[in-house]
Amino acid sequence: MVQHGQGQGQARAPSQRQLRVGELVRHALAEILARGELMDDEVTRMMITVPEVRVSPDLRNATVYITPLGGGDPKQAEKSMSRNARWLRGQVARRINLKFAPELVFRYDDRFDETDHIEALLHSPDVARDLDGGKQSQDDAGKGGTGTDH
Repeated sequence: MVQHGQGQGQARAPSQRQLRVGELVRHALAEILARGELMDDEVTRMMITVPEVRVSPDLRNATVYITPLGGGDPKQAEKSMSRNARWLRGQVARRINLKFAPELVFRYDDRFDETDHIEALLHSPDVARDLDGGKQSQDDAGKGGTGTDH
């Protein structure tokens, strides 16, 4: 059954409640990591940041996107955080007021890598040449006009 404005295969945008709970969980996790409350040497060494948390519509599951700073191994960061997921869930439950604390699943956030890749492409010689070529042809078109010299 199709509901108002919903076609088949379209994902629903997160509700205000999902967004708010996601931000609460993100802030709680960021505070725990910043204060060094997690007693795991691997996590402490990596300096992990939490750019985003997405919560399921029923608020029972949360996907926590993490990024190790300073070139840490993303797979190792996921594994380390997953190993501590139960303890972190308990800490999050103490910090935010919800009926149920969401299960935490950790995923590497590769948006920063994608941004770096796009930045490198934009600064590549081929793109610079294409941009200069486009500007030069526009200049030529502006100069030529009628084709007569005055």
